[in-house]
Amino acid sequence: QVQLVESGGGLVQAGGSLRLSCAASGRTFSSYAMGWFRQAPGKEREFVAAISWSGGSTYYADSVKGRFTISRDNAKNTVYLQMNSLKPEDTAVYYCAASREVAGPTAYWGQGTQVTVSS
Repeated sequence: QVQLVESGGGLVQAGGSLRLSCAASGRTFSSYAMGWFRQAPGKEREFVAAISWSGGSTYYADSVKGRFTISRDNAKNTVYLQMNSLKPEDTAVYYCAASREVAGPTAYWGQGTQVTVSS
């Protein structure tokens, strides 16, 4: 069982930055690929970024490539999402997710953290 708790969301102006964190409980965190998803009002949840269990491979949605960076610290059971050059269209609830392999079905979800980017 893995529990995920996101933090770091908030209100920021366009062009600003935020760093999201996702703290995981459980001893098996390092065996999971981790990802970030987001859901804007009235829209479906969409993929943002993912990272392999070792941190050696990362993947991004085209809409965030070059602006967002996913990373993980297995010693701290934490995955991060550094978000730079934020745009109003990045406004959404951001969810952390754990899966047995990158692109595999999500096994665990966090509760989400709100990110609001003002123009």
